[in-house]
Amino acid sequence: MTQQHTAIPERRILRIAEVESKTGFKRAHIYNLMREGKFPTAKPLGVRAVGWDSGEIERWVAERLTARA
Repeated sequence: MTQQHTAIPERRILRIAEVESKTGFKRAHIYNLMREGKFPTAKPLGVRAVGWDSGEIERWVAERLTARA
């Protein structure tokens, strides 16, 4: 019996530049979508820093791609 191993992507914290790159959206649009509840929320990292869970962003992008298919 063989086991199939599915690659689990490494979860990490993404900063705004990476989120912009992965989504194709600019900062202001990302924050507008967050306010509307249509985008994963940023998590506080420090006093003036926020980041996004890479898994949440990947799922959000995948959902948009499959919805268009």
